Amino acid sequence: MDKTNSTKQFLFQHKKTLLLIIIVSTLTMLISSAVAIWLSDFHNLTLPTLGTIKTVGVEAYWDPELENRTATINWQTIRPGSTKNITLYVRSVSNVKTVLNTFTSDISPPGVSKYLHLSSDYDGKLLNPGEVIHLTLFLSFSDDESFILYTITNEVTDFTVDIHLVANEQTTIEIL
Repeated sequence: MDKTNSTKQFLFQHKKTLLLIIIVSTLTMLISSAVAIWLSDFHNLTLPTLGTIKTVGVEAYWDPELENRTATINWQTIRPGSTKNITLYVRSVSNVKTVLNTFTSDISPPGVSKYLHLSSDYDGKLLNPGEVIHLTLFLSFSDDESFILYTITNEVTDFTVDIHLVANEQTTIEIL
């Protein structure tokens, strides 16, 4: 018996097994490719972000000369686990000494709020009337899996946030 006949005979006898091996191999490659593409989407997840600045007792500017007042911040694109910063110049328009407070509100979509954090380099010192300070705001996003899952499940493609800069009057208590 020659080799060609024995090969044909082997293939004929084991055709079901060979077909099963081919099907399983093909499905494994397809599933692996799909999972790799899906995971790469997680890794490349980005969110365009826009912030609206709301002020009380202060004004926010892009420049130290106070020529370019701002009411919005384009944080550009943020990735999970990253931090973006923006520098502003803040002028007190109060006629008394104040302390600046920064906080967020009206985050849309609402489910994103627990995954972001706004902070600043402001040290809490008193702001005199008319004083200008250099303020850097930091917006950080969590890289928690639940955040990534939330954005994908809810098809979040961008988000907005209101950033409040509020000058609160500093009250002093005199002890006699």
